[in-house]
Amino acid sequence: MLPGAVLGMGAGWLFAAHVSDDVIRILIGVIALTFVANAWLRTGHTSQVRTVLRGVFWGAMSGFTSFASQGGGPPFQVHMLPQRLPKMVFVGTTTIFFAAVNAMKIVPYFMLGQFSAKNFSTSLALLPLAVMVRRVPTVIFYRITYILLFLLGVLLLWQGLSHVLRG
Repeated sequence: MLPGAVLGMGAGWLFAAHVSDDVIRILIGVIALTFVANAWLRTGHTSQVRTVLRGVFWGAMSGFTSFASQGGGPPFQVHMLPQRLPKMVFVGTTTIFFAAVNAMKIVPYFMLGQFSAKNFSTSLALLPLAVMVRRVPTVIFYRITYILLFLLGVLLLWQGLSHVLRG
């Protein structure tokens, strides 16, 4: 997924001045809601084949949305959640992926003037949640993850659409 993230972040940097934050919010919201609806409405245990191409695609989507609006989580989860990794492997993979993505964004963000106290304070506010992951059973962890992804999708879609429609 990281090679795709590099491509996606490059596209995000190139199009940063041309793509509305609201369009990105709508895109991420639609991705999240479509994925969760598919997961919840699917009958039986159908598994999708994980390929390098899919990993590169969802990595690119994650890199682009992460660069454009700090919203790389939903595309990342579309690729990773169906793999049903052990909880700590999933959390570790997520941490490593986004640490690498965030490190790659430092120079372009400085060039675009994107660092803010709000972004930093959000990261600090979420830190205590990382400690609770070890205590939550795996089944409940995945249920919570899907529910939070659904709620995030609704919120982002609502924010994007309300701004676009007010226009």
